[in-house]
Amino acid sequence: MISLEQIIVGVQLELTAAHQLPSTLASVRLSGACIDSREATLDCLYVALPSERGDGHAFIAAAAARGARAALVQRGRVADHGSLGLDRPCVDIDPEQGIWPTHAPADAVFLISVDEPLAALQRLALRQRQRFDLVLVAVLGTVGKAATQEVLAAMLSPTLRTYKAPRGTGTLRSLPVAILGLSTQQQNALLELRVDAQEDAQLLYAMAQPQIVIVTQIGPLHLEPHASLEAVWQAQHAFVQQLPADAWLILNRDDERVQRLAEQAVPQVFTYGLDPSADLWANNIESRGLDGITFDVHYRQQTSHVKLPLIGLHSVHTALAAAAVGLVQGLDWDSLIEGLRTSAQLRLLSYPMIGGATLIEDTYSASLMSSIAALTLLSELSGGHCAIFGALDAELQEESYRAVGARAADVLDHVFVLGEPARWIGLEALERGMAVDHVHFSASADELLAQLKATVGPDDYVLIKGVRSALLRSVVERVQTSDQEGRA
Repeated sequence: MISLEQIIVGVQLELTAAHQLPSTLASVRLSGACIDSREATLDCLYVALPSERGDGHAFIAAAAARGARAALVQRGRVADHGSLGLDRPCVDIDPEQGIWPTHAPADAVFLISVDEPLAALQRLALRQRQRFDLVLVAVLGTVGKAATQEVLAAMLSPTLRTYKAPRGTGTLRSLPVAILGLSTQQQNALLELRVDAQEDAQLLYAMAQPQIVIVTQIGPLHLEPHASLEAVWQAQHAFVQQLPADAWLILNRDDERVQRLAEQAVPQVFTYGLDPSADLWANNIESRGLDGITFDVHYRQQTSHVKLPLIGLHSVHTALAAAAVGLVQGLDWDSLIEGLRTSAQLRLLSYPMIGGATLIEDTYSASLMSSIAALTLLSELSGGHCAIFGALDAELQEESYRAVGARAADVLDHVFVLGEPARWIGLEALERGMAVDHVHFSASADELLAQLKATVGPDDYVLIKGVRSALLRSVVERVQTSDQEGRA
């Protein structure tokens, strides 16, 4: 929660002891912030930014209709309240020009005018971050950030009050939204940051001010077009060089680029990986199919056997990274291992579905590596092999989708792709020689459901892979409902 007064003070170019809001308005509480009107919630702050949908000022009414209590707008852009189409009264506030209301209707929408909304939002985040005495963990890298954040949250939450920022809130535009979601009740905060450009590193660091930084892997899987690995390394190096001596830098020992980040490092360094020279390392890794993976993990003189409902070698690195955060915070070794065993129940959910087939839901992580690992697991099961693909991680480009399609052509009997950009998976499978009538394209859940009914049988395993979304969730639910109805 953040007060209206804190917002008005925080967005100012220079902090001044200017006019004070009357107590009735100063105490108005807002629930957080959003930069997409479709994500507005009751009593939130909507920030009007340009986006692919157009000028954010055009969506103020839409945000207010969803409950937004205030909007951060560019000075001079909203001169006529009537043009907004709001069904609630508006109250103007301009901290720089000294425009302050003396009173406001209970249902008013506060329009806070600033020089430039994004810069003002970033100033607000910088000032808000200083209010919170918590351990902020920043997850860097180009591969495995989301998975690491998820497992880390699951492992820490039983012991520490932990805030996990929503996915996709690690850029100069979205990080401030995550910062405004912090609370004085939290002990830990987990953020995955996208540090791809050196010129962004300083401001991202200033807003996050992490005490612990994990770097997972620096590879080409999540790069923007034309980005180079060296440029990404330089950006992440610039970020970690700002860490103070009492901070922790946790590095993947098995990635040479990541290890180079320790050069000239000021903070304390902790490494993890499969190399016995790492501070925390694992071996004896074994796949158990739908039962997940097992491995031995070693720390100092202690060894524990761990079983997790995760798949693939990359999942071992994910678990080790999460455990490393707990270790550098001084958490008990046994409780960390137990947390990994019992709290990371995140994936490999299976359900009976259409025609007696088995649906394997794997929407916990949709990176390239996790997609390849899921297909490999599927190929090891006895029966028919099918997969439904929705959109994968937002950072993935066409090349990565086609890599999934190439692997799908090797191991699957049927490929189902839902919408864009998953279509690239189906196109690549066709180019790799998969039969035309075994690659199914659909634009809606209805179309996909009809294709499944006509295709899958009782001995088939059907993987559903993609980022968690309302569309994929509805597919899972309707597949189960249809199966139950068919058996009634």
